[in-house]
Amino acid sequence: MVFAISIAIVLVLVVWGVIDPTGLTESANNLLQIMIQKFGWFYLLAAFSFLLFSLFLAFGKYAKIRLGPDDEEPEYTNITWFAMLFSAGMGIGLVFWGVAEPLYHYLSPPPVGVEGETAESARLAMRYSFFHWGLHPWGIYTVIALALAYFQFRKGYKGLISHTFFPLLGERVHGPLGKTIDILATFATAFGVATSLGLGTLQVNGGLSHILGIPNTTFVQLMIILVLTILYMISATTGLDRGIKMLSNTNLIVALLLMVFVLFVGPTSFIFDTFTATLGGYMQNLVQMSLRMTPFVDSQWMSSWTLFYWAWWIAWAPFVGMFIARVSKGRTIREFVLGVLIVPTLFSFFWFSVFGGTALKFEFIDQAGIGAVVQEDVTTALFVTLEQLPLGTILSVLATLLIITFFITSADSATFVLGMLSSKGRLDPSNKIKITWGFLQSSIAAVLLVSGGLKGLQTASIVAALPFAVIMLLMCVSILKALEAEVKQKQRRERERQKHLDALLDAEKQT
Repeated sequence: MVFAISIAIVLVLVVWGVIDPTGLTESANNLLQIMIQKFGWFYLLAAFSFLLFSLFLAFGKYAKIRLGPDDEEPEYTNITWFAMLFSAGMGIGLVFWGVAEPLYHYLSPPPVGVEGETAESARLAMRYSFFHWGLHPWGIYTVIALALAYFQFRKGYKGLISHTFFPLLGERVHGPLGKTIDILATFATAFGVATSLGLGTLQVNGGLSHILGIPNTTFVQLMIILVLTILYMISATTGLDRGIKMLSNTNLIVALLLMVFVLFVGPTSFIFDTFTATLGGYMQNLVQMSLRMTPFVDSQWMSSWTLFYWAWWIAWAPFVGMFIARVSKGRTIREFVLGVLIVPTLFSFFWFSVFGGTALKFEFIDQAGIGAVVQEDVTTALFVTLEQLPLGTILSVLATLLIITFFITSADSATFVLGMLSSKGRLDPSNKIKITWGFLQSSIAAVLLVSGGLKGLQTASIVAALPFAVIMLLMCVSILKALEAEVKQKQRRERERQKHLDALLDAEKQT
């Protein structure tokens, strides 16, 4: 039922996108604007609450509970685990926005009385880039991934989002309410992946165009989708321990090589100064930025950036959360939360400092004109920045390869998750199911690229974030109830054991 209804919803919107892409985009945008205007405050409170809840679990009385049996060991090494988290969570997004977002905010800063293209707007640009890609998105992913891992590996339930509600709904998770939760998760995942495949294709085409002069045409983009689909389908059929694991480790190595090279060939001292100052500003202003609305001035910037990001992360949470849960068996809650929350966040911070800081130095101090390029074509921002460095062409080739491998890893991970969702939570979905989803995702992306309906479908997927944010808040209540019940049960067993031991000692004394 979940598979059939999800496919039906996807196909209806795809047909709409083909027949009337402008109508789909306008309708989705209007609905999104209404949601942001009426419930923007809710997105801010929800995202901040997820972050606080994650930290509470990491440092509270439940921290030592293991995501699996008490004697379970982690399935993957820390390095491989971190690589999988990073690749599935936001690897390709960092490559795309690492230069573009700081430059955008530098040219058009948040409405806080700061002029664009100034030193203060540069500081704000880096701080808000940290904010949008830092603790908050990973806090969102942590909540849903922890709930799934706990109920699946600790309690033995199926790996479905609906089954995280057993403490609240009981057997009703098998009924219409539970199916609705799983359909909404599949809906958000399928739409998000399809649009990301399309947008990733545009970025790959932008890189090939910049390096090799290959034109930005629909035919080229369809060929890119075809080739990348074949590659990620090969990876998907090799299994989690080979395909995704190998690609994730490769992604991390290539990303580190590119970042380290730019760090030491580029303005090294400027980058470290930027990282230090921005990290301090981020920590100092974290609460204020987390709850900042602009009721007395134009809120268009907040709607276009912060609120849009929070909705986007929540819409992606089912996909990323299920994948993180799948690769995190055997870790304690503290280890899980700190690993998922802190390590990718610090990596993101340093990535933005290296690439965003380098771009801002070239734009603000050296007057290289990168900002104008970003405003004209955002897909070339990274490549234009790399051109300013020694071996710029080689770096651009490396960056394009990194985009491609991140693309394949994300698509492979998404196919795996969609297979789990439509296979009643099976930990290892059949190749037939994964191939079906992979073919469907690529087909949707190709059709929407041709018709121009890609943006509308992306916006439609984000609309699903509002009801799913409510589901995630209830999920926090559910997991808290389950953890508290487990702690009380453990305390009761310890009291009974102690009582039994005291009775034995008393009997021994009497004899």
